[in-house]
Amino acid sequence: MMGMTMTEKILAAHCGQTSVKAGQLIMADVDMVLGNDITAPVAIGEFGKFGAGTIFDKKKVALVPDHFTPAKDIKAALQCQCLRNFAMEHDIENYFEVGRVGIEHALLPEQGLVNAGDLIIGADSHTCTYGALGAFSTGVGSTDMACGMATGKAWFKVPQSIKFNLTGTLGKYVCGKDVILHIIGMIGVDGALYGSMEYSGPGVASLSIDDRFTMANMAIEAGAKNGIFPVDEVTLAYLAAHCKRSPVIYEADSDAQYTRVIDIDLSSIRPTVAFPHLPSNTRTIDETGTVKVDQVVIGSCTNGHISDLRQAAEILKGRKVAPWVRTIILPATQEIWLQAMEEGLFRIFVDAGAAVSTPTCGPCLGGHMGILAAGERAVATTNRNFVGRMGHVKSEVYLASPAVAAASAITGYITDPAKVQEA
Repeated sequence: MMGMTMTEKILAAHCGQTSVKAGQLIMADVDMVLGNDITAPVAIGEFGKFGAGTIFDKKKVALVPDHFTPAKDIKAALQCQCLRNFAMEHDIENYFEVGRVGIEHALLPEQGLVNAGDLIIGADSHTCTYGALGAFSTGVGSTDMACGMATGKAWFKVPQSIKFNLTGTLGKYVCGKDVILHIIGMIGVDGALYGSMEYSGPGVASLSIDDRFTMANMAIEAGAKNGIFPVDEVTLAYLAAHCKRSPVIYEADSDAQYTRVIDIDLSSIRPTVAFPHLPSNTRTIDETGTVKVDQVVIGSCTNGHISDLRQAAEILKGRKVAPWVRTIILPATQEIWLQAMEEGLFRIFVDAGAAVSTPTCGPCLGGHMGILAAGERAVATTNRNFVGRMGHVKSEVYLASPAVAAASAITGYITDPAKVQEA
């Protein structure tokens, strides 16, 4: 029997087969079904058509109103009302109201709703984030979400896998965001199309759990079905602190089949910026030239973790943002918000001239809390920079790490954080 990848093993276990192979169509049991205030209302509308009457397991559905909350207008309020009413009607345990809600892909792991070996679907493309914890997780459409809520099952075509062999360690002011931007720049936005991006090698151990969340989160920006990391001491420490369930650990076989094996020396990666209008349009910080910016956004499901905020605070401490730059900080969850406050990070941000927001996806999708006007440029720690992503179709978004974003806020131009610290 041919060896299997991590993803293939998880899918096989969840469809009741001893093995699966790339290209095979399967029906699998799911451990969690996720929806937000944009996608879940559509799924709720479709749910009644399945004739199930009730959801398959009230503990295995999560509804997270995070995109337009606190509600920005009447339409957003109606979307959230739809989630609220459905959650109450079906006694869904994992419904997170304003005041408890966070950005979904940071919130679910924090709340212990994700475990190693799980199979998770979410009606949001960045559901692939949970691969950082050794789970198979992927985004689906709202109809598939409805089916998942009704039956506890979802269909999949088993993806082919690309293996990324990581060696070395990251340099100063280089983080997981730089690594994934480097990879997407290398293979393109369709370089892993409907594939699994599997990370391995001695370099993995040097990556923090937040680095891994960021890298798994942006697998979709390479066209991938999922990204996944091995379960090691870093993973187990995070799970022990957050998840009450015992992890189920799957390891890739030595003879697992990969379409490509790509070697990456982490020590060679420089701070990296994705220029408009694709995440693959990358340049190192040494190649960016002079780019004036009007807004900086630090947060999102990609880089709103406490380590991201600490990284930004290290650069901003004792400095002021440029007078023409609007700088917006968005902690990803209420717990992260409190931790940042208690560590004194908010004082640093406010003293620097930045605004601190409640957890929300807001500006990332051009929703609210930081929309761009025509001709404006933003440096953002978010995950997409498509045309009109953060506002006007004639605005521009540059994707970067929290360190680069903070340094750029200070100078008003895309800037190497090392140069700010040396000044």
